[in-house]
Amino acid sequence: MSASRVLRAGTFSLRWRPRSVAVCVVLACVALGAAVVVVGTGDLPLSVAEVLGALTGQGDRATEFVVLDLRLPRAVTGLLAGIALGLSGAIFQSITRNPLGSPDLIGFTTGSATGALLQILVVGGGAAAIAASSMLGAVLTALAVYLVAYRGGVHGYRLVLVGIAAAAMLESFNAYLITRAELREAYEAAFWLTGSLNGRNWQHAWPLAAGVVVLAPVALAFGRRLRMGELGDDAALALGVPVQRTRAALVVTGVGLVAVATAAVGPVPFVALAAPQLARRLTRRPGTQPVPAALTGAALLVCSDLVTLHLPIPLPVGVVTGVLGGVYLVWLLSAEGTGGRV
Repeated sequence: MSASRVLRAGTFSLRWRPRSVAVCVVLACVALGAAVVVVGTGDLPLSVAEVLGALTGQGDRATEFVVLDLRLPRAVTGLLAGIALGLSGAIFQSITRNPLGSPDLIGFTTGSATGALLQILVVGGGAAAIAASSMLGAVLTALAVYLVAYRGGVHGYRLVLVGIAAAAMLESFNAYLITRAELREAYEAAFWLTGSLNGRNWQHAWPLAAGVVVLAPVALAFGRRLRMGELGDDAALALGVPVQRTRAALVVTGVGLVAVATAAVGPVPFVALAAPQLARRLTRRPGTQPVPAALTGAALLVCSDLVTLHLPIPLPVGVVTGVLGGVYLVWLLSAEGTGGRV
């Protein structure tokens, strides 16, 4: 574990660790570099120089149209969705004190998918209506799970168990909705459920950006309380942390992050699960690492999207993250089963 440094400026001081800062810088460069390559990939290939020229207003009109109007929204949406999912995963894994306590597995992402499916298959409507229903589904699912898990407070293990049960019920309901739908609607619903960045435009990116701008600072502001909460409720209370109020605020923040991400790109699997754990291993620090987790989520999602763009058969990004996440989950469970540190 690298030693920490303290930066002082008058009465202000900031504690930081060189390895953590270096990891964040590398992750940011990887995410942004992959995003630039994504923007340059397509039927009209563009070099990195051409992409950067268009972004800085030095390209021709045709190139600027392709970059700014057609491809940049996809890359921006991927970056922001990855940040939101990484932060949300870090919040819920910290609250539950469980590496499997991500919104993928405790029902919130599934609830978001249920809301979107009801809009697509029952009510009908465009992209805005589907996004709104997706967010509403995540919020209602989180509220139901929280209330059922509440017994004079919410403890991590109970939240995980209730969330897994809710996810199983909602997945069954989602499958029922698809089997009862017409072929065209079922195809649309199945495609949305996979999670995709195809066809994303500024109408998807701007609401997601607004959600991340509002909610990410809240998550980062609670970073110290998150780490104290991982010591246990009694220890956190002794250190002056209002455990239940903090937990409730963090659940709202985490659900909001996963809701806006799912509304924009669909239920992309395993990014929220893997990003916080990978961030901890990269920084070699115990406890929650919100900023590295957010940057790891962005890098994972954009790099996975880049992979889909170079496959001979076009696939949604959720397929790639699902494969990578499945391999990671097997490794995680294997490490736990053999007594490894997870």
